[in-house]
Amino acid sequence: MTITRVHLEPQSVAGVREVVPMGGLTAFFARAFATTAEELGRHGVAPAGPPVALYRGLVTETVDVLAGFPLARPWDLEAGLAAATLRGGDAVMAIHRGPYDSLAATYDELTEWFSEHDLAPAPEMWEEYLLGPGAEEDPHKWRTRIVFPVA
Repeated sequence: MTITRVHLEPQSVAGVREVVPMGGLTAFFARAFATTAEELGRHGVAPAGPPVALYRGLVTETVDVLAGFPLARPWDLEAGLAAATLRGGDAVMAIHRGPYDSLAATYDELTEWFSEHDLAPAPEMWEEYLLGPGAEEDPHKWRTRIVFPVA
């Protein structure tokens, strides 16, 4: 896995935001992505990229997460959807290849990278689901971009 330091522009996103138990993330993502896609489609708004999950704060037994899609521009949201901005500026990213249940190893490598480079991650981070269950049956081919803004 390659860890890269990049500079990002801010990105508007729309989705469903909830505090979710860790064991309920899969069901939440399925519902949130479907709800967001339906609302965007109903209003003729096309996603500007792959599905994304924006995580806020520390992950414990529950996590504050917005699951949805990036937008080309801010949009007046309908009830039930939340707006957020993926932070711009310096960030560290890595592409995880494989099933979601092996993401912890990639997060461990990113934590070590931050420590080795004497940097700290911001309190918000996100995952972009580049290739996953809807497009590829083999979970070993799935790709998830993990992005940590630098604090």
